[in-house]
Amino acid sequence: MIRRSSAALLVAVTALVIATTRGSAQAPGRATAPKVSTVRLYALDGGTLESDPTRYHLTKEDVGVTQLAVTAFLVVHPKGTLMWDTGAIADDTWTPRDRPVRRHLVLSDSTERFVTLSKQLIPQLRAIGYPPERINYLALSHYHWDHTANANAFAASTWLVRKEEHDAMLPDKPPAISYPSTYADLKRAKTTLITTDDYDVFGDGTVVIKKAAGHTPGHQVLYVKLAKTGGVVLAGDLYHYTAERTLGRYPTFEVDEAKTRKSRAAIDAFLKKTGAALWIQHDFNGMAKIRKAPQYYE
Repeated sequence: MIRRSSAALLVAVTALVIATTRGSAQAPGRATAPKVSTVRLYALDGGTLESDPTRYHLTKEDVGVTQLAVTAFLVVHPKGTLMWDTGAIADDTWTPRDRPVRRHLVLSDSTERFVTLSKQLIPQLRAIGYPPERINYLALSHYHWDHTANANAFAASTWLVRKEEHDAMLPDKPPAISYPSTYADLKRAKTTLITTDDYDVFGDGTVVIKKAAGHTPGHQVLYVKLAKTGGVVLAGDLYHYTAERTLGRYPTFEVDEAKTRKSRAAIDAFLKKTGAALWIQHDFNGMAKIRKAPQYYE
């Protein structure tokens, strides 16, 4: 009787160990999110957008490389996480291959765009331990299609958006250069409407969303203060090519060019005051040089 009981107990303990081990095993491609004591900034590869520089009052000679980078960012703060922009192509519309994939889109205004990419956004996040369910906040620089592609994946996060941008994104008739279905689920997301020029996400001045209206009604940029790297401003679409900045050119499709002029001047003054670096998210050469996830800046 004692031997049988011991044997039964051994079987039960073994089963419990196996079950516990299986339960604690990580899903393939998913890392455990590290605890952080300082702010980290991850850059996520969103591919390459084929572009026409004449849409920015520029020539091929002005820009050198006509393609634009597509880059999204994850900010990891000791108090939480912020997703900044979500790429140009939704993950659920394509499958990665052993070579880059060229995708074709038709926007709400019937214009066509082409993007070539190799990596999906969500797997990049899972690989560093931050799947969408671990993202506390979502902020889009603006509503254009190449920044909103995977926004629906973050509908459980708190959406940080300026009221004027929110109102422009969700009318009966969608705004131009948008892909409304990619952010439709944000209608039901918990939303914080930003009404101040600066919005301090975590309350300590290290992650600040700054007003930079003009490209769209509520366009915004993100300031991240990193302990080792220094300050960085993620430009959204304040600029696309570096030549826009050096030559003082503006896109042909600004909602309000006069406001963009003011926004550029204000951000330039901020950069001078703080010594922060400006990262032009679409700058092909600039974005090719920065470290991509799983590497990070801190």
